[in-house]
Amino acid sequence: MRGMRILLRILGLAWRRPRHMTSAYVALIASSGFALVVPRLLGNTVDEVLRGGNFSEVVQLALLILLVSAGRGVFAYGQTYLSEWTGQLVAYDLRNSIFNKLQRLSFSYHDGQQTGDQMSRATADVEAIRNFVQGGLLRALNIFILVFGAAGLLFFLNWRLALVGLLFVPIVAYRSAVVSLSLREVWTYILRVTGKMTTVMQENLAGARVVRAFGAQEHEKQKFDVVITDLAESHLKANRRQVFNSSFIQIMFGAATVAILWFGGMEIVNGRLTPGELTQFIFYLGLIQGPVRMSGMILNNFSRAVSAGQRIFEVLDSPSPVADKEGAVPVERVKGHVRFEDVSFAYAKEPVLDHVSFEAEPGQVVALLGMPGSGKTTVVHLLPRFYDATDGRVTIDGMDTRDFTLESLRRNIGIAMQDVFLFSATMADNIAYGRPGTTREEVERAAKIAQLHDFIVSQPDGYETWIGERGITLSGGQRQRLAIARTVLLDPPVLVLDDSTSSVDASTEHLLRTALTEVMRGRTTFVIAHRLSTVRSADVILVLDEGRIAEQGRHDELVERDGLYRKLYELQLLPAEPTIDQLAADSGKGVRP
Repeated sequence: MRGMRILLRILGLAWRRPRHMTSAYVALIASSGFALVVPRLLGNTVDEVLRGGNFSEVVQLALLILLVSAGRGVFAYGQTYLSEWTGQLVAYDLRNSIFNKLQRLSFSYHDGQQTGDQMSRATADVEAIRNFVQGGLLRALNIFILVFGAAGLLFFLNWRLALVGLLFVPIVAYRSAVVSLSLREVWTYILRVTGKMTTVMQENLAGARVVRAFGAQEHEKQKFDVVITDLAESHLKANRRQVFNSSFIQIMFGAATVAILWFGGMEIVNGRLTPGELTQFIFYLGLIQGPVRMSGMILNNFSRAVSAGQRIFEVLDSPSPVADKEGAVPVERVKGHVRFEDVSFAYAKEPVLDHVSFEAEPGQVVALLGMPGSGKTTVVHLLPRFYDATDGRVTIDGMDTRDFTLESLRRNIGIAMQDVFLFSATMADNIAYGRPGTTREEVERAAKIAQLHDFIVSQPDGYETWIGERGITLSGGQRQRLAIARTVLLDPPVLVLDDSTSSVDASTEHLLRTALTEVMRGRTTFVIAHRLSTVRSADVILVLDEGRIAEQGRHDELVERDGLYRKLYELQLLPAEPTIDQLAADSGKGVRP
């Protein structure tokens, strides 16, 4: 039942192009009609020759056969071209739908998914549906017309011989249906393993430096080999079933041909059948045999399409926990008054924030400090609604962030993340990523603020310098500054800096802090940092511990308290650890080179 629903949805996708589908079906019906005429003409020609008819009539029949065959060829070409066109359009629509859906799904959806598997759905799974639309959906009608059309003509010629010839068809149809059901399970598994293979390859390529740094090439090779071995064996399993079914059909129709020749010969002897009519029987049986044999391939395509459709529609039907609510309104530019009101949050069922409340006035700098896993990043992820609070609410200028449209909310919040992602594009394109149509002057101004302009102009191609995949050609500090330039260009009233100075040297950090002081002026800014030197000048420091606000205040106030902030402060003020050489010298032991 579920498979039928998936099939109906695929049909709906195909019929979004009614002109293409209708034209393809018209061409298919015409081609099938011409195919049904050819055996009749061949049979008449045989009888005419055997009766010793005049040469001109035989020539006329031969020319008519040639004309009908040409017509069949023309319409068959049209049907094949139109069906391929329709299949490509369906694939185009599906890939667009998958991509657009993945853009709208929230972080919580992507947290539980593998990139390689999502890529496999947009490639291998879509291709399976395309093959079904162009090769199975339209040809199914071709099979129906040829089988029932030829069967009807056989009964019209001689019902006794027709019963003999068609006795094997129900057996073949039943066997094909059984194989189709078993293939569906196999193809579902194959598509899942294909997604797993894509994931392993994607992770290996993305983590190429880690793999080589740890000398784990052999481990990765073995891991990949396990997956592709499973994939190959599954393909062979599907192929065995499909080939066995095709061979079974071949044997059945071979037996049917022998039966027709034997019984048809007796009918000719008894005068109830002419040699030309027996010829028609042989050709019509061959006409039936082709589509019935093709039914195995179509059933295979059907099984693959249903399995692929199930995986694709899982994505398209996935609800996004974060979406525009009904009645959400676009907001041009907020002032930046942010409040967390008794906010709690959990990833799946694991609590991360526990009744967090604080307020940030417009223009204030709020620093978030705490041990890893304390909830700092989660706090700033709730601001642009990458996730929604489990309890409580987040407001900006007194308005619940869930009442904003997502697009307008995120346009008001600029984020420079710690994990910087850069695209394979030019320096200028990466900086202007959030604002298409930005002028070169604006791009350069943002780069200067982020202390990146001098580095860019020192490159041979300047702002047209191409950045490799994920910005691998840049240092960590350069990537961080480019991300800051990208954020600065947005000119947001609310700014989030997620440990944005962690990857720069001391000299650049000083220049960057000077620039950021100007950038943060007049904006509500949230700064996440591990080093206390980053947060000393903040208007409010929030010290988080296990999802709760353990302490809150300014630097001087928190240092005077005997709390977590003071412990962190004293820990970072401890003298540097002695080196190995110093330890060796103190112990009187030499250090081997």
